Amino acid sequence: MKLATLKQGGRDGALIVVSRDLRHAARADAIAPTLQAALDQWERAAPRLNTLYDEVNAGTAEDSFELDLSHLAAPLPRCYQFVDGSAYLPHVERVRKARGAEVPESFRTDPLMYQAVSDGFLGPRDDIPVASTDWGIDFESEIGVITDDVPMGATTAECADHIQLVTLINDISLRNLIPGELAKGFGFLQSKPRSSLAPVVVTPDELDPAWRDSKLHLPLKTWLNGDLFGEPEAGEDMQFSFAELLAHAARTRPLAAGTLLGSGTIANQDTARGASCLAEKRMLEIIEGGQPVTPFLQYGDVVRIDMLDPLGRSLFGAIEQTVVEYRR
Repeated sequence: MKLATLKQGGRDGALIVVSRDLRHAARADAIAPTLQAALDQWERAAPRLNTLYDEVNAGTAEDSFELDLSHLAAPLPRCYQFVDGSAYLPHVERVRKARGAEVPESFRTDPLMYQAVSDGFLGPRDDIPVASTDWGIDFESEIGVITDDVPMGATTAECADHIQLVTLINDISLRNLIPGELAKGFGFLQSKPRSSLAPVVVTPDELDPAWRDSKLHLPLKTWLNGDLFGEPEAGEDMQFSFAELLAHAARTRPLAAGTLLGSGTIANQDTARGASCLAEKRMLEIIEGGQPVTPFLQYGDVVRIDMLDPLGRSLFGAIEQTVVEYRR
């Protein structure tokens, strides 16, 4: 099934069930007022939401309405926890090679992960507000999964069963602030503002046969100002599956229902498929020519991120955002 959140009713919005073709929807108030409320009681809520989903697709749902994606908040306007991984070694290798460093062997067996901003997400059509272009504004096209309650110490196999929803993420980064923060040895803070999510979240069964082994095997497409920037295949070079990433995150603590886990920037060994962030493209330019040519995002630039099924239909709806100057 497919779920989304209307920009209504306060910070957490109003939960709706969305048709497979993303054209119609119905409110789910009688089942759960918000997506977080549904996840908190997922075993009870999911069957009822699935029934409503069938009715929306059949055109028999009461009070069904035409869906305007611009009216949507992020599916989870805020969540208890957002952890972001870096599961694509081609991306890590290029980042380090550009500054003359090798990839430690531990990176191949122990996932990279950090605690990201979770108290608010930008909607899929919201502007990206940044106070200065000197900060090196970048997009990062990723896949994310959302869980029910995951117990501490859950195994990889167990974690696979706790993945309830899948979506897309634009993990916005301020590249020029990152080196100074990492040099402190205490991780990201100012260099990682709020991220944005795709219009809808989708249950893994809707993605079959592309969803297998806790990975999503489809190209993730990114456009910059209308030009295709990259379309790497999301399952091909993913070093750690989402289940493995979740087991890593849950090793020493339980994960609350509504936890969002990001894949990290999608990247392939085949550079002909393009990139999923400006930093990687700039790194390739440094490796090939000694200096970067592509600038970071400027005010007025438009980023679009989408994933299509084999028939060319959008699975999650597109993230489409314009970079604007932040004003208080």
